[in-house]
Amino acid sequence: MTEPVAPLRRRFVLAGLVSLSAIAFTSTAQSASNSIFPFIPDHYTFSTQQVQQAVARKFPLQRTASQIFDVVLSNPVVGMAPDRNRVTVRVDARLSTPFMPNPVIGAFTLSTQLAYDAPSRSVILVSPSVDDAQFSGDAGQYNQQIASVGAQLAAQLLDRYPIHTFKPEELQFAGVSYEPGTITVLTNGIRVQIVEK
Repeated sequence: MTEPVAPLRRRFVLAGLVSLSAIAFTSTAQSASNSIFPFIPDHYTFSTQQVQQAVARKFPLQRTASQIFDVVLSNPVVGMAPDRNRVTVRVDARLSTPFMPNPVIGAFTLSTQLAYDAPSRSVILVSPSVDDAQFSGDAGQYNQQIASVGAQLAAQLLDRYPIHTFKPEELQFAGVSYEPGTITVLTNGIRVQIVEK
């Protein structure tokens, strides 16, 4: 009576072991497919502070715009707008023109998309636009011109500006080349997916 039960029990245990090893192999294969391989991350994340430091290198900036406005832009403050997948930059502005007795003080808030520029291996700001312009003093009658000046300077100042440049070794491993894929703006930084070329 015990003899037939023992082989049956052995078969049951062996079948269980085979199932467990198959499950372990499947989960290992799935986790391996989720990342490029153990030595290359499947993404890089840049904090808001890192983006702030990159953008701050561009300021202060002094320009003449539309041949009538002398503009000084300073004190950039970077923010994240994950709901729009954009980065925001608020800058203090000081505008003077012969048409106004005193300089106008205020601020522009710009927002910009992000893209990857392959030739320079850089994540860059693209298509900046002015979301808001607030000025005090005698600026009321010139609001439209000031907003136009802001849009023009934003395009010149931040369009295609690199916020991070990858080192060659960050995008190469074992003879295989990688590149940034999807770029996602988070509440506290930017996530850049890394994919095989």
